[in-house]
Amino acid sequence: MDIHQLQCVIEIVRCGSFTKAAATLHITQPTISKTIKNLEEELGVELFFRKGKKFELTDAGRVIYEQAQGIALSFQNLSLELSGIKNYKKGHVRIGLPPMIGSSFFPSVIRKFHERYPGLSVHIVEEGSKKLESEVECGNLDVAAVLLPTNEELFDCYAFVDEKLQLIVHPGHPLAGREAVALTECAQEPFILFRKDFALHERVMSECIRCGFRPNIMYESSQWDFVSGMVAERLGISLLPQRICNALSPELVCVIPQTVPTISWRIAMIWRKEGYLSFAVREWIRFTREIFCK
Repeated sequence: MDIHQLQCVIEIVRCGSFTKAAATLHITQPTISKTIKNLEEELGVELFFRKGKKFELTDAGRVIYEQAQGIALSFQNLSLELSGIKNYKKGHVRIGLPPMIGSSFFPSVIRKFHERYPGLSVHIVEEGSKKLESEVECGNLDVAAVLLPTNEELFDCYAFVDEKLQLIVHPGHPLAGREAVALTECAQEPFILFRKDFALHERVMSECIRCGFRPNIMYESSQWDFVSGMVAERLGISLLPQRICNALSPELVCVIPQTVPTISWRIAMIWRKEGYLSFAVREWIRFTREIFCK
């Protein structure tokens, strides 16, 4: 038994005729007759009997007809649901964003995505890169913006930011006004960094250790504005992405453009290589890549 056979039963009852039902379904009369015969043989019952010029249902046929109406309606609704998904009228995307990334890049992108696809919902989770990678890996998130490098065996990705970290100090600090500072000159300074679950924490730590010292971390935070605020209060120095530094007030902090060595800050959108990507998620990847990589 299939949906086509049930639709034939419904149309024959509605039209009262095999010929008229065949015309409605755009098939020949012999075809619809064969379809009903095959169904009757499969079920072991007769579905119709002739009454004058019309066909009417047997008892068994009435049971089939009553159930067929609900099945046909469910099938129609299923088709509409699938059409909505394939045409981006329904669906959702679960996105992971580090706090410093979200406000800098994504409000306008999300607005454009919503304008293009008002039926698609976007759920945002803010965490550090390390946490977001694990959430994408286990399937709790569809995509995430993370600090490179990432695990190329697990994730596909495209990079959309390639900047460097810059040193920020209080305007009254002895290093203020310099164009470049060697990291070794900061060996005795108190550092204010992002928390350990942020990849940026590890990036700064490893670079300082490579330069011969372990930074003295006084405070940790998950918010770049809190970090810069602590620097403005003379509580330490920090390293923040160039894009964030460009938005800081020179009256509160002094940005030193160059560190030696340079610490890169490359961000990519990642998603799992293995596993299913919904129509909505695939469109988010295509849509954002088009915006960021043009």
